[in-house]
Amino acid sequence: MDPIARFEAECHDEITALGHDERAKALSREWIQATLGHHYSYHFTIFGRPIIQFPQDMVAIQELIWKIRPTVIVETGIAHGGSLLLSAGMLALLDYTDAVEAGGVFDVRASRRRVIGVDIEVRPHNRKAIEAHPLSHKIRIIEGSSVASDVVDAVRADITPEDTVLVFLDSNHTHAHVLAELEAYASLTSKGSYCVVFDTIIEDLPAGLYPERDWDVGNNPKTAVHEYLEKISRNAPLDAQGQPVGFEIDRSLEDKLLITVAPDGYLRRV
Repeated sequence: MDPIARFEAECHDEITALGHDERAKALSREWIQATLGHHYSYHFTIFGRPIIQFPQDMVAIQELIWKIRPTVIVETGIAHGGSLLLSAGMLALLDYTDAVEAGGVFDVRASRRRVIGVDIEVRPHNRKAIEAHPLSHKIRIIEGSSVASDVVDAVRADITPEDTVLVFLDSNHTHAHVLAELEAYASLTSKGSYCVVFDTIIEDLPAGLYPERDWDVGNNPKTAVHEYLEKISRNAPLDAQGQPVGFEIDRSLEDKLLITVAPDGYLRRV
């Protein structure tokens, strides 16, 4: 076996072992709970903007983007814009890589790759900062409820059958809202690509940690994910091309990360 293949095989075996290490997983959940009060995820930036994600999930996202090579990334939940910029920066890097591999001239404005960001409210100072950023030409912001029919229609209208689509859902974390987002956007995901549902970790934490929020144990993104998967296993919806929509949970990603806000949330379209 060549050295690269050997290293990949070793990593695969080690990740599989991590997935069966209940003590390591329990310690990871304990660490997440211990850092919540310190707003740990609020302390990181990407390309100069706050992202409000764990660094581990940020690494996983860049791995997925590099692997899938999407032309469109759909994101619900914008906040400060860091996640949009992570996606836009990775798409710009893919553009650059394509140009280098083709031996051609790199034209930042000619690429079809783009990020569509949706949020019910984009605060003026955040919109101003996003629009002033050098990567803003790769970002389209749609303001409105992510589950409103006109917003869903606007997102769908910006996607063609030729696009390769990756979806990130990270807005209102109630069961009903996330389920509605999955029903609206998951079918946009290209085969082999991912629909990532963030903050499924809420289900694995003690009840009552979010008294000021509408979500809690039993009412959160993970419960919505499992209801959605159960529903489509019984009656698979069709995508815009008439193909049945199916997903599986890619637990190898969370086994590798251990510290993640998205257990059971990395959904691969099959």
